[in-house]
Order: sequence, then structure tokens, then C-alpha cells
Amino acid sequence: MLESPLLNDSLGYIDGKWCAADSGKTMPVTNPATGETIAIVPIMGKSETIRAVDAAAAALATPASIEQRSHWLSQLADLITQHREELGRIITHEHGKPWKEAQGEADYAASFFRFYSTCIEHLRPKKLPDRPRNHRWTVYYRPAGVAALVTPWNFPLAMLAKKFSAALAADCCCVIKPSSKTPLSMVALFTLLEQLKLPAGKANLVLGPAGEISDVLCEHPAVRVISFTGSTPVGKKLMAATAPHLKRLSLELGGNAPFIVFDDADIDQAVEQLMANKFRGAGQTCVCANRIYVQTSIAQEFSQKLATRANALKVGNGMDEGTEMGPLIDSHAVEKVQRHVTDAIAKGAQRIAGSESTTAKSQTGNFFAPTVLRGVTADMECVQDETFGPLAPIIEFTDEDEVVAAANSTEYGLAAYVFTKSDARAERVISRLSFGHVGHNTGSGPTAEAPFGGMKHSGFGREGGVEGLHDFIEAQSVPRP
Repeated sequence: MLESPLLNDSLGYIDGKWCAADSGKTMPVTNPATGETIAIVPIMGKSETIRAVDAAAAALATPASIEQRSHWLSQLADLITQHREELGRIITHEHGKPWKEAQGEADYAASFFRFYSTCIEHLRPKKLPDRPRNHRWTVYYRPAGVAALVTPWNFPLAMLAKKFSAALAADCCCVIKPSSKTPLSMVALFTLLEQLKLPAGKANLVLGPAGEISDVLCEHPAVRVISFTGSTPVGKKLMAATAPHLKRLSLELGGNAPFIVFDDADIDQAVEQLMANKFRGAGQTCVCANRIYVQTSIAQEFSQKLATRANALKVGNGMDEGTEMGPLIDSHAVEKVQRHVTDAIAKGAQRIAGSESTTAKSQTGNFFAPTVLRGVTADMECVQDETFGPLAPIIEFTDEDEVVAAANSTEYGLAAYVFTKSDARAERVISRLSFGHVGHNTGSGPTAEAPFGGMKHSGFGREGGVEGLHDFIEAQSVPRP
């Protein structure tokens, strides 16, 4: 079992109290690098979720001032930073990513709480400068109500931080439901939250499979906002389930990110950025490059340099010194990556990095060698579907129109990347790409200070920036004579 002062017996948290499941049922949390059980957590369901929502609804009756909320946010950012090493250790054990990378996730999570501790000033009442209809007008920003925050396993701390920081800034009361694969980061966060002395019911944690928990969150009338990060099929189910109740949804869904390298790009820089973008989290990120488009005249040089770098990555247990890439989350993830590789090779692609085996010492088989393919074409599964693993498929192109059409030939529109030394070309191409986040000469992902979210089937709503507050507030206009 994983021992940590932040895990507090790995319980849920409802109405200001740690609690087990009413049924007494539990489930294991396993380390994907070793297969070992590292914790036992409760399987909560309908009754616990109803109590959590009711507690959050009751807490709404006691609003907190902007100053108080700002203090909570700043204090929580400091606590996360103070405990970054231990939080990173917990993330590594339940997710598998390297410990250094996991500590970076803790820093990233802290940045959202720190940003909203000052961005909250945008929520002060606003007086209109004129007198429309011969009245004085004030616009107030009220909390939208109880917010359900549902997060995935790939960034178990940071994904919640994105949502919870904005919700807390807006004075919403929350019910938080993490992935059953990685619940320990949330237990640790709630251990830190206790130091803030939040009012009972302000933040509640329910653990367990989606089933009954999601049903309550979709149907309970007090839940007015659901913020969800996950797959597009699940996002569509949430839309259907909440439509009769007219709930507000914020959805960050699937991706299929194109990474476009033109012949005038700095090849070494593009390779360096792709390595950081593609293999972080073993390729299990919604913004990592899924389709690498390289102009034909530089494809050979680019491919060789990328293959050399990918073959040199050290794969292993995230807690081992020098590990650069950890395991995939489970055997199903490994099977999907292997299926994409097998399909591509059967259709004519060539493997230029990676192999059937990996040098990682694995008890679980959840490791997959960083793999680079050349000769990839549009009919292959790895182009049509998000792999969510350490596979880099290289597709050659000849001109702007061709690559823009290819990049946009997906129902998804979350992230994209363009590498060229020509600012004019970059402006032309980026303006034609239907993606919510487009990096120019960088593989960088989101930041707390800027809005992030998808287009098309990648969802709607934004996290980060002033815009991240909008999903959790209601504007109320008050005219006075």
C-alpha cells in the first residue's frame, strides 16, 4: 500500500467530513507500472452523491466575499506548491508518469489557483457608465449553482484544478468525481483543503464508477453546471441525459491533433518540441500530436532525427531515476496502441523507431516502446482515431492547401501545431484550422492565463483565462431609477 500523510485512509469527503461508502463496498487502485494495489477506496453511489449535492446546495446559502475566495485560492496554490513532491509521488504511483513530470503537474495545478486568486477581480459588480432607459445599471456576477466536476485519469490533479479554481472563484459549491483509476490525487487535495477551513459542503468528493454517481449529477435539480473532461461519446451521453433538465455543460472532449512541419521550419526545434509534446504522459494527453504532417522535401531528415530521439528515450517505472516515459494506464490502452501500429504496418507503413519489446522492466505489460512510423496514409486507424499512446505517425504533404484540408478532415478540433519560419504562412494556415488551441513553432499546451477548449466534436466551454469563469457564473442586471 502507498503510505502518505496526504491520503487520510483514502476516503470520500461529504459535508465537511471524511466518509466511506454506505454499502461498505471498496475497490483497489493499482500502480500501472507494477500492477501492485496501492490503495483501497470506497465505491460510492446514489445515496452518497445525493448527500453531496444536498450539502453543496445548502452551502450556497452562505456566500463568500471576493476577498475570502481570493484568499482560499491563493492559500491552496501555496499548499500545492509546498507539497509538490509528495503530490507528484502520489500521481506517479497511480498514473505512472515520471516523478519529475508529475511534480510539474502539481506546479501546473497550482498555477490555476494562483491565477484565479487575482482574476477573481473581474467578478466585482460592474456599473454601466451610461444611463440606459434613464436608470443606473449594475451587473452582478452570481454563482451558477452547484457545480459537478468530473475529471479523467491522465492529469488527475491538474484537470480538477482547472475546473475547481474557476468554480471556487465564482463561489459555486462543488461535487467532485475523479476517475476510478486515479482517485488518490483528489484525496490528497482534499487533505490540503481541510487547512483552508472551507464551509461544510463547499467542496465534496465522491469516489467510485460513473454509473449511479453520474445519474444523480445529471438528474438532481440542484446541480446547475457539469464540467466534464473525457471522451466524445460520453460527452454526447451527458448532453442527452441533461437536456430535460436544462443544465449548463462545459465539455472538453476527444482530440486528433495535427502537427504540421513546413519545409522552411527549424527541423531540430520541431523535433525537440514534438518529443516533449508527443511522449509526455506516454502520449496519453488530449493535446499531444496524433498526426504528424511533414512536407515531403524534409521528411527524410525529420523522420531520422525523430526516430533517433524516440529510440533513446528511457522507458520504465516513473519512480526510477532517469525514467523519461512511464507505462500506459492499463492493458486496454496498450492493446489500442498495438492495434493502431499493426493496422498501419499492414497497410504499408514502416516502423523506424520502437519494437515489439521494450527495455523497461515491467511486471504488468503496460509499457509500450516509443514508436515512429513513416509512410502513413489517411486510411489508417492511427490517422482517423486518437491513439492516446506513444505512437508518432508521419504523413507527407506537398503544399498548404493539401495539409490544411488533411488537418481539418476530422470531427475533432482541440489542439494543432504549425511549424514554419514565415509569419505570413503561419497566419494563413492558423486562420484556416478549426482547432481551439494552435501552437506556432511550439508544442506547448494550455496555460492558466489563456482560455482553452475545443471546437466541433471536441466540445465547448473554456478553461483558463477570464473566459474560464463564464461557465460558473450567471450575470444579473439590476436597473435603479
